[in-house]
Amino acid sequence: MTPQPSSDRRIQNLFPFALASLLILGTARVFLDNLKNNQQTFSHQFERHRMVRLPVSVSDEEVIEEGCNVFEGQWIWDNLSYPLYTEESCPYLVKQVTCRRNGRPDSLYQNWRWQPHGCKLPRFNALKLLEILRDKRLMFVGDSVQRSMFDSMVCLVQSVIPDGKKSLQKIPPRKIFRAEDFNASIEFYWAPFVVESNSDHATNHTVLRRMVNLDSIANHGRQWEGADILVFESYVWWMYEPLINASYKPPHTVQEYNVTTAYRLALETWANWVEASINPDTQKVFFMSMSPTHLWSREWKAGSDGNCFSESRPIQRSYWGSGSNLDIMGIVKDVLGHVKVDVRLLNITQLSEYRKDGHTSVYGERKGKLLTKEQRSDPKTYADCIHWCLPGVPDTWNEIFYALLLQDYRRL
Repeated sequence: MTPQPSSDRRIQNLFPFALASLLILGTARVFLDNLKNNQQTFSHQFERHRMVRLPVSVSDEEVIEEGCNVFEGQWIWDNLSYPLYTEESCPYLVKQVTCRRNGRPDSLYQNWRWQPHGCKLPRFNALKLLEILRDKRLMFVGDSVQRSMFDSMVCLVQSVIPDGKKSLQKIPPRKIFRAEDFNASIEFYWAPFVVESNSDHATNHTVLRRMVNLDSIANHGRQWEGADILVFESYVWWMYEPLINASYKPPHTVQEYNVTTAYRLALETWANWVEASINPDTQKVFFMSMSPTHLWSREWKAGSDGNCFSESRPIQRSYWGSGSNLDIMGIVKDVLGHVKVDVRLLNITQLSEYRKDGHTSVYGERKGKLLTKEQRSDPKTYADCIHWCLPGVPDTWNEIFYALLLQDYRRL
């Protein structure tokens, strides 16, 4: 299908103000996380004796069929198999994403299954994934959208781990989930621009006064070293305004850069780090494409003047919203295509574009508190159409990710 981005200038002028308010929702939760900070270092934990890997049986039905693009397909109603977990069954979910608990009246957004054209995704099997991750570190790197993928993965696996054999540590800028019997970790690392910036502090950062060091990544890279599987993501923090303050190469004078220019330079810095630091024989690297926003309902319903609020069903036709920047998508594909180390693109953008119903809307938090009744009554101002409810769309991202890991394991 051919993307048809909107050319409505009024929409583009509203984008910075919408992002500024909504991104604050995604970062507020980190303040509460820091209050419970556990300073125990994680590297010491991985000095333990490593367990013997048990073989994982991967059947023919669990392997993606040759030539099938798992990122192209449609959403199918399935209230028998989905959701894969519930808010109540996962104690690690934060209030920002528990939309039903926060008052959302419908749960339909939890019951949609992604069906690729021409093949099927294997059913998610937590024990198989944990065996694949035995003695390994899986790390998600990015912003609050990427943190939702981490939260989803933790919820998908934690139910098969006995109490006392699992733990969640908050060591800003990281969150670390441990599966003791597998000597495995699932981690999140806060780096909204991937390269270094003045927004890298886990609790003290701002969307409004962004400054990015386009050729600086060493401090982050030291934290990523040793991770066996890395999943990177960076998009929405770049999109506040068309220009961004940044420095690049000595003497590192701060100046304004066009966002697309700055994004390419930052991604090239990241690609250089990947080439210099990743051992392709022992490590895997993925990059997740942009998570779409649904800020303007006029894009999928002509004549309307709302946003994602009160939406309860996916878009069932060809659709591409103006919140997903095609220039950024092109830069990602171009840079990844020139990296000398194999980096696979998790192209979740189009499949997520259809899910206008999956956002937290007014059933999330602002500055660590649930929206008031008055705020919920003003969805044009307060609806969060960037972040996603859980269970929900990020679970599908992880199902696809799991299918790729399963396929890799079968090829060993």
